[in-house]
Amino acid sequence: MVGAEKISGKDCHRACVRLASFHPVENEAPKPAPSKSAVFLRRGFSTLLLWGVVVTIFWSMVPAAYLGLIGVLAIISTMEYFKMLRADGVKCFPRFGIIVAILYCLLAYRGFLSGEKDIPHILDAAAIFIAVTGAFTLQLRYSIKGVEALLSVAANALGFIYIAFLFNFAARISFGLPGEGAVPGAFVLLWLLTVTKFTDMGAYLTGSLIGKHKMIPHISPGKTWEGFFGAIVFAQLAACGLYALLPGKLAALHSWPHVIALGFILAVLAVIGDLAESVVKRSVHAKDSGNMLPGIGGGLDLIDSICFTAPALWFYLVWFIPNIT
Repeated sequence: MVGAEKISGKDCHRACVRLASFHPVENEAPKPAPSKSAVFLRRGFSTLLLWGVVVTIFWSMVPAAYLGLIGVLAIISTMEYFKMLRADGVKCFPRFGIIVAILYCLLAYRGFLSGEKDIPHILDAAAIFIAVTGAFTLQLRYSIKGVEALLSVAANALGFIYIAFLFNFAARISFGLPGEGAVPGAFVLLWLLTVTKFTDMGAYLTGSLIGKHKMIPHISPGKTWEGFFGAIVFAQLAACGLYALLPGKLAALHSWPHVIALGFILAVLAVIGDLAESVVKRSVHAKDSGNMLPGIGGGLDLIDSICFTAPALWFYLVWFIPNIT
């Protein structure tokens, strides 16, 4: 044909692949989304299972068990984070990021097991320094393609700071507060976990039952303002209820005004922490960080709120409670 372009075999193959993508196989019907009741049952089962593990470790009062649970969740969540990035084609350095997280946990936990009350500031600074400079060093092997190089370094640094660094404030709370036994901050940690998870539960239940007004639909379409206020109410019930039951064990919280203030602060930050992970997941087109827990998702889906509430509780106690450390 006059004026027609010559089509190569490769071009023909690409065209066939594109056409095939528009005609799904007849027998492959899309899987129906699970009902709300099914999701609720799965979530309830996973929640009960997790609380069973937490309570067992709590009553054991074995320092290695506490640190083991915190460390395992931190490493699993870090691995999920980098897996999500790579699945969406985000250039990053997963092995390096995971190794930094593991070494940080091991060195920090070694100190706690030997009697230290806090992670040394020099270890925090060194870990952040290595996470940033190491990512830049690895990036030097590749050519610069716009902002991609900067994003790869930032993604690696964020992976360490957001997960391993922030989540390990739970370990600081466990061993750095005044109290009795081998894990002096155990009851304060239990209080933190209860308030945080009651916030999540309050948001979920209230939003599911009466939620109508979307909170931040461009980030998380399921979040509603009714759920947000339900989260605050549930958080206060947990914060005040546990403090009323165990005032002696929670003496580090000092008094009712601090308990109420912390209940509100932690509730707001738990919601923000959940939304922060939604930002990550929506940015890389992921529904859940993993499938470890039916109805909940992966490890990062489990600890996302704690990554924000644990540091906030630690800073509040250190700054506003006299002679706490």
